[in-house]
Amino acid sequence: MILPGLGTAIAVACFRNPLFSLSILFPGATNPERTRMDLINRFRGLNKSCFIVGASGESGKALLKQLIKLKPFERIVLIGRRKLDYEDEELKQLEQRVINFDEIEKHKAEFAGFDVGYCCLGTTRGKSGAEGFVKIEHDYVVGSAINAKEGGTRHFHLISAAGVSENSWFLYGQTKGRTDREVSELGFERTSIYRPAMLMVDRTERRVAEAMIVNMLKPIACIAPTLITTPIEALAKAMVFKTVQDPAPSGAESVSNKEIQAAAKLIP
Repeated sequence: MILPGLGTAIAVACFRNPLFSLSILFPGATNPERTRMDLINRFRGLNKSCFIVGASGESGKALLKQLIKLKPFERIVLIGRRKLDYEDEELKQLEQRVINFDEIEKHKAEFAGFDVGYCCLGTTRGKSGAEGFVKIEHDYVVGSAINAKEGGTRHFHLISAAGVSENSWFLYGQTKGRTDREVSELGFERTSIYRPAMLMVDRTERRVAEAMIVNMLKPIACIAPTLITTPIEALAKAMVFKTVQDPAPSGAESVSNKEIQAAAKLIP
């Protein structure tokens, strides 16, 4: 039985204190004993390591920026098809492992020995064609996840998208939906699949149609930021929060756009 006025009281509390609403979405996240930096410092003390696949893309860049800034890991390794050039001295010191994704089954050693894995791979059908899209969004992603699981990774992060499904009529939704299911079924101790809306980002590589849509959505993003858009920085911060979250859920979790943006507020 719901007590009279309880719903109104909760709504008022959420409005007056955003941390109260965040505690509903993420129990334990707003415990006074575990402030934002407490979570990161506790995790840092575990001396864990991670790899990032897709660090050259916009999502990967944003994630790497947060990891370098907050330093939750003792070691970060970049895995990709080519070595990335950096001007920043700290980034220059990162270990990089170059692999051939078309023969990813031959690169199990490069994925071995990490606690956490981040997969930020992605492309578009317009850029890579239908066959190339499936190869990158499914084959490369699932191959990376298989190698990570066999190599001992306990927590695997995957950037997907809102509303994707294997039953979709469109290649985009079908492919991502199948990828999500197959990665979830690998049985990591924990799998975090992020479902952002339209990512708001100023790309180094310009996509004309996407740039037009992003510019059109900016006014909406200002009024209702969680409705149909996701700032790229919010996605990166949410991934960091889900990494250091304590207590943390086990098994596979799907992180909605609303949850992404709520989690991002818990990272400084």
